[in-house]
Amino acid sequence: MQLALRPEDEAFRREVRQFLKESLPRDIAEARAVGVSVSKPLLKRWHKTLYEKGWVAPGWPKAAGGTGWSVTQQHIFQEECAQANAPSLMPFGLSMVGPVIYTFGNDAQKAQHIPGILSGDVWWCQGYSEPGSGSDLASLKTKAVRDGDTYVVNGQKIWTSYAHEADWIFCLVRTDDQSKPQEGISFLLIDMKTPGITVRPLVSIDELHHLNEVFFEDVRVPVANRIGEENKGWTYAKFLLAHERTGIAGVPQSKKAAEELRRIAETERAGDGKRLADDPTFQATLADIEVKLAALEITNLRILAETEKGTSVGVEASVLKILGTEVQQALQTLAVEAIGYYTLASHRDRLEGRGNAPLVGPDHGETIFASYGFGRAASIYGGSNEIQRNVLAKAVLGL
Repeated sequence: MQLALRPEDEAFRREVRQFLKESLPRDIAEARAVGVSVSKPLLKRWHKTLYEKGWVAPGWPKAAGGTGWSVTQQHIFQEECAQANAPSLMPFGLSMVGPVIYTFGNDAQKAQHIPGILSGDVWWCQGYSEPGSGSDLASLKTKAVRDGDTYVVNGQKIWTSYAHEADWIFCLVRTDDQSKPQEGISFLLIDMKTPGITVRPLVSIDELHHLNEVFFEDVRVPVANRIGEENKGWTYAKFLLAHERTGIAGVPQSKKAAEELRRIAETERAGDGKRLADDPTFQATLADIEVKLAALEITNLRILAETEKGTSVGVEASVLKILGTEVQQALQTLAVEAIGYYTLASHRDRLEGRGNAPLVGPDHGETIFASYGFGRAASIYGGSNEIQRNVLAKAVLGL
């Protein structure tokens, strides 16, 4: 594999770097990311900046309103954004339902939803998991019964990230409970203001509110809001999950996290009073993670190179998902070990914008526990790592 970039790609990197230098506001670059990204007001400002530049949808084709960039250009953009501390945009519209709509939606659905997704004026959440139906998603029980030109939806979704901030939700619902589980599911787009929808918060181990339960009680949804054919929603769901997992390796973000750990090691102390930068155990642990990260990066680049040639991503996405989340969690665990007892200090009110009390401990410790706690879910969401190993066992090893 040729690792050196072509001259035109190097020129593109310089263009991206210059744009970020000139256009990324300092308050946004310095904002502490909590969960997926920074706070909604800051994120909407950055979303709008990228939208006005025409760079808000790197993975979308030009015909759908995206950049039309090559896979290599998308990778370069992600790397430079991570290095500049540019926040990640909310993925539910741009990376998940948007591609489903422009690929499988009709003209009316595209006209209604694509502009708001691109501009950032409309925020989405994902209605997939249910109590008892997470990794075994095909067992979902939220039901949609046809009543003329509407569906009447009843059921519950859980672990719904940012449902409390979303304008719309894309949902998998059961429209036929007599056929095989995967064959009786439909894909609906639902306005969160529709009567009968109740959102209840779930506070996770990081002490913060990202997650929710969403209840549907006789919620009437126009049949016109269904993507594609009735009972064929599993096809669209698999397409969406493939898009979700291809970027889940998180190599640029993990490289940035490793750099931050090296900076932390310059000031934090080991038990014997030495700097962590001089502690052989800490340095060996970090080096081991960085070796795995380098291997992951090469694997990611190799898959990107194949994608550039037109090869579709298959079980390779499972490899990226497993290794990427393992590296991410290892870095977060080591960061907790680096700051020691300061991990116990709660910064919940500061992180959620309700207080400005002085930090207990070093500045770099403000989000370490929150990132660690939120990151525990990385090996679960997007299809648990156990399920991904089953996919590899079946598709690669023939087990």
